[in-house]
Amino acid sequence: MSTLVQISILPHQQENKDVVLQLALEKAKLKKAKLGDWRIRKRSIDARRKPVKLNLQVELWQKDEVGTEIPVYLPQQVSASKEIAIIGAGPAGLYAALRCIEAGLKPVIFERGKDVRARRHDLAKINKEQTVNPESNYCFGEGGAGTYSDGKLYTRSKKRGNVLKALQWFVHFGADPDILVDAHPHIGTNKLPKIITSMRKAIIEAGGEVYFNSKLTDLRLKNSQIEAIEINAEEWHTFNEVILATGHSARDIFYLLHKKNIKIEAKPFALGVRIEHQQKLIDQIQYHGDDENPYLPPASYSLVEQVDGMGVYSFCMCPGGIIAPCATSPEEVVTNGWSPSKRNNPYSNSGIVVSIQPEDLPNFEPGDPFVCLDFQKMVEQTCWEAAGKTQQVPAQRMIDFVEGKISADFPKTSYQPGIVSVDLNKVLPPLIAKRLQKAFVMFGKKMKGYYTNDAVLHAPESRTSSPVFIPRDPETLEHIKVKGLYPCGEGAGYAGGIISAAIDGINCVDAVVEKLASSP
Repeated sequence: MSTLVQISILPHQQENKDVVLQLALEKAKLKKAKLGDWRIRKRSIDARRKPVKLNLQVELWQKDEVGTEIPVYLPQQVSASKEIAIIGAGPAGLYAALRCIEAGLKPVIFERGKDVRARRHDLAKINKEQTVNPESNYCFGEGGAGTYSDGKLYTRSKKRGNVLKALQWFVHFGADPDILVDAHPHIGTNKLPKIITSMRKAIIEAGGEVYFNSKLTDLRLKNSQIEAIEINAEEWHTFNEVILATGHSARDIFYLLHKKNIKIEAKPFALGVRIEHQQKLIDQIQYHGDDENPYLPPASYSLVEQVDGMGVYSFCMCPGGIIAPCATSPEEVVTNGWSPSKRNNPYSNSGIVVSIQPEDLPNFEPGDPFVCLDFQKMVEQTCWEAAGKTQQVPAQRMIDFVEGKISADFPKTSYQPGIVSVDLNKVLPPLIAKRLQKAFVMFGKKMKGYYTNDAVLHAPESRTSSPVFIPRDPETLEHIKVKGLYPCGEGAGYAGGIISAAIDGINCVDAVVEKLASSP
């Protein structure tokens, strides 16, 4: 049995392994002569007071003990195996495919967008030419939304599956091993494409298949069982097991399921704005003025308040990051944030969003599965119109927004297509705008200096999660009415980020394996 101990060190001490080990040995009351091996298991920042410290969880083994190995990806050849269709090559789809191979099943991935490298050209067109390709953008394409929108790997979904295994697979395909240690692991948009490419190559080398520019357009059922899928409105492929991992922005899939009388439901989601501060300011606030410490990373924050019966909270906070245009159709604007691996841009951004229940909405009707989706679309189109019907976004300085004043000018923004000065109180629905106004004042009391007119709101932050839920059986993970259809990941309402989506992909394949094993 190993021994786990918790120690605190000053940031600069992490460079000195002897100091770390000595503190861990003292805490464990273990002599160095009896030590066999040791490693840092977890690392987090404690910035509650000055001086800022690092909290480390250290694992120690005595000489007669054996350290346990972390599970890794175990490939095998599956070219002639049972075929499983996977719709979508985001984290849920890719991890489902890798788990298929481990289990001896053959994954066949159909991705509506382009491969991870080809996507770059379409992202450049959004930023420079303000042209949106509905099939290839920040949300659609190999790797899914997470590939080009930050690559944060933090999840609270410890009960949903093996988080360590999911992280280790990322390391196996090229991620920095530090993600196994950091409390809030992050890969970075600059590094994820290479990792995603390595995953795809491994899937193909094992006998799996991956098809790009291949959009699911229809399903054929027989006796409430999946029989075949149609791709690009022209090709039918026979599959009895289909993992639906299409992401939170594949609205056409929701409409298709509804048209086929496959049950879907309205789902709570969140909507608001993306706020941008100078990263130096956030560092000063969070590190109590110790913002020049070279051993501390760019600071992040997490904020939440209850405002008039609804939660208002920070979402997808990106230290040293960039605000990106994430529309999936030409007549809408959407913002999101991302950071490179070093998080070394001068800006800090975060979504600040209001949690919405379907019954909160003015257009609510019981049983309408599209009430939240329609509201989301309405806000995105209104913002598009307010900013001039381009990929520029409506914007306002924070205090100006709270006080209802049009901003006369702006500091430089990281949002490349550009921003347009508007009164967001007249653009955003009142149930959103009024709560954001109150929340920003409250946040300023929690973080002294956060409430400043140097901060700029970019609207909207609207793709926090899927506004539609695809119900599935909790035991078989199949749709409650359709055998062989496995709603999976963020798009179905079962995940909220890269790791939780990856885990759900693994879980769905485990359910397929169990079903096939029990079949006659």
